[in-house]
Amino acid sequence: MFFRMIRGVMTRQWKKMFMIAFTIMLGASLATAMLSVMMDVGDKMNEELKTYGANITVVPKEASVINDLYDVEGEESSGAYLKEDELGNIKTIFWAFNITDYTPFINVSATLDDGTDITAVGTWFNHHMDLPTGETLDAGIQSLRSWWDVTDGDWLDEQGVDDANYCMVGCDLAEAQGLKAGDSVHITGELGDADLIVAGIFESGADEDSQMFMPLDTAQSLAGLDGKVDSIEVSALTTPDNELAEKAAKDPESLTIDQYETWYCTAYVSSICYQIQEVISDSVASAVRQVAESEGEILEKTQLLMVLITIFSLIGAALGICNLVTASVMERSSEIGLMKAVGAHDGTIAGLILTEIIITTIIGAVAGYFVGFGFAQIIGQSVFGSAIEMRQMVIPIVAVLIIAVALIGSIPAIRASVKMDPAVVLRGR
Repeated sequence: MFFRMIRGVMTRQWKKMFMIAFTIMLGASLATAMLSVMMDVGDKMNEELKTYGANITVVPKEASVINDLYDVEGEESSGAYLKEDELGNIKTIFWAFNITDYTPFINVSATLDDGTDITAVGTWFNHHMDLPTGETLDAGIQSLRSWWDVTDGDWLDEQGVDDANYCMVGCDLAEAQGLKAGDSVHITGELGDADLIVAGIFESGADEDSQMFMPLDTAQSLAGLDGKVDSIEVSALTTPDNELAEKAAKDPESLTIDQYETWYCTAYVSSICYQIQEVISDSVASAVRQVAESEGEILEKTQLLMVLITIFSLIGAALGICNLVTASVMERSSEIGLMKAVGAHDGTIAGLILTEIIITTIIGAVAGYFVGFGFAQIIGQSVFGSAIEMRQMVIPIVAVLIIAVALIGSIPAIRASVKMDPAVVLRGR
């Protein structure tokens, strides 16, 4: 009998039930979209922010005075270098897959034929290397300096046989020397010289505009520094810092065993810095504060915005459900009054209404989940240019939220049905 009554209500008031299901679908779809994007936005935004440069710098211990992993003070010290043959070790740390790119640098003093002193910077452009893990990697400043504007020529590729004979020149230096792409330039260092061809002229908007960039081996040969580098810039996907990360950054030994394991196994920038120091001899890895802090702040604000949108959408859904269910109960006031007159208890009537709402909620929530996941893909492609990953934990979270919203929205209608006086209702008052 109970289920016959439910079927009858669903049939007679199908328009009201459809509107309730549609309202729930809208709330569920927006909640699904926002939660899916929010859980995936960390990696997406980190990838976007990597276009603004590296967020970790590695230098020799002798080159800096370190207060902690966030505060780096001091100056470079001549004679302090890192080992080039250890660069591949960076991709062997626990968070190796979070290391998206890195490149070494070495600065040497050099002179042009007209006597002009310049800074020659040796680095990777699009460097291919075989890693200790058996994997391969293509890395370099072509991705770490993606904002550079190559105004003449093109990026040095570094994949060809003759690429060691090419260089890239900053716009200020090129203007002063009258250089353009394809020109030849002779450069002399302390212990060697080189004849180079200008592959491209770039504009960075910084000090690099007055420098000359060339393959790492070429710069090393100018100063007799084979196998040595000044610094390494690393681009890594990181998790925003919290109190644990800040505590660990100051003194990892102050952590308990459980805290240390949690910190070490979380992609905090301080944790990744610590692990890099473990595999690069006599090095200090530190976060680039402006980049690291910006990543955390932007990510937190974006996630907060999505949480607020989800909350407000659920509040709107609850209000809509409240109005629709109340209207449905008022239309059925004679039916409810008759049920009470023949002996139906308040609990039975409340259970009847709740069952109707739950059935409608399930239908609306299932439809809303798939619609919401479709919205998430549209957001992912429009904003980040990539798909949003379907995370299983979104399903129970959305289910709990939607059921809670439906129950909360039904409370006023249930209270109204419980308080109905059958004598008054049946007399038509």
